Amino acid sequence: MGRSPSQSQSQMVEQLVAVNPYNPDILPDLQNYVNEQVSSQTYSLDANLCLLRLYQFEPERMSTQIVARILIKALMAMPAPDFSLCLFLIPERVQMDEQFKTLIVLSHYLETAKFRQFWDEAAKNRHILEVVPGFEQAIQEYAVHVLSLTYQKVPRSVVAEAINLEGVSLDKFIEQHGWIVEGKGDLVSLPRNEFNHPELRRASVANSIPLDRITRIFPVLG
Repeated sequence: MGRSPSQSQSQMVEQLVAVNPYNPDILPDLQNYVNEQVSSQTYSLDANLCLLRLYQFEPERMSTQIVARILIKALMAMPAPDFSLCLFLIPERVQMDEQFKTLIVLSHYLETAKFRQFWDEAAKNRHILEVVPGFEQAIQEYAVHVLSLTYQKVPRSVVAEAINLEGVSLDKFIEQHGWIVEGKGDLVSLPRNEFNHPELRRASVANSIPLDRITRIFPVLG
């Protein structure tokens, strides 16, 4: 677990962003804060978006290294749409850089749940991604999120492909998440939720309707 950024620094950056987000003088502080997010494994979308907006007005001061780190952190925030929000603020000519084209491809694979293609592409570009600690673990948790929305029970091979683990490492991951292995060990049962068990959603919706609203409907129906 990385150390947390000092509270004073975090508060300082938040204040800078809130008070005068278009002041180019705060650009160095925002760049330093991106590096702090990387080293401490924390994240601030607002600060990063503010920096990308400033780069639009100060293109000569843009650091492609910083931009790459912002995009990698945004990928780690999926399923939130942070990557698209950040990409929108990056000029197209900059997006043509090979490292950014790679990150865009990785984003597409994640959005379409093509995890095998994602992990293969990530392995080829480890030099881009390994500068941000926690990347692999964040993507694995995103894969868990996707699986939990899709399956009640899922083949072990699908889990292995989605999180890029096999053997003992896969067993440990499954155990840590409290999943149940069924049959001969080739089927994994996922926790019930309103997405993989629609009846839970119907019950949740029904329970969310106040009784007084229901009673007011009856005379209209009658």
